[in-house]
Amino acid sequence: PCKPRHSHQLATGFTRRRDTARGGRLARRRRDPQRDGVTLAEKQTRLTEDFALIEDPQERLAVVVDRARRRPPLPAAERTDQHRVRGCVSQAWVVGEFRDGRCHFRSDADSPLVRGLITLLCDLYSDASPAEVAAVEPALLDDLGLTASLSPTRLNGLRSVRAAIRDFALRHIAPAA
Repeated sequence: PCKPRHSHQLATGFTRRRDTARGGRLARRRRDPQRDGVTLAEKQTRLTEDFALIEDPQERLAVVVDRARRRPPLPAAERTDQHRVRGCVSQAWVVGEFRDGRCHFRSDADSPLVRGLITLLCDLYSDASPAEVAAVEPALLDDLGLTASLSPTRLNGLRSVRAAIRDFALRHIAPAA
């Protein structure tokens, strides 16, 4: 017989359902963690803690890839050289939008792995102020062991994505009065 399931809400936008007969899995939840009024540093801590519940680094990476797979791809009109991230092995695009004083990011890539990692970065930085986006580095990638098995060229690509996100934010920081 199956044992009862226990749910834990995660900042990743998923609910951790523990099924002791089959391990745990992540399922979509309704609440939007980006609207909780938390700082970017707090959001990063939540994401790190939530993904750390998945003990196996390969399973953790699979969840990151699966989250991105569920997102709609960027329309062809946004897959342009203007949005393309240089320095990535795969073709990758990051689209930034500035609304209501906050940065919002969407992304796409040809490689599922790259798409997953870039989506995680976009999720981290979306709905943050430009100053926060420019200042906070994405420690969660290393903290979760997601970069440990990446090639140097993939790591360079992630640095390029971070640079593109930071550059977008810097263009939208209000000048001091």
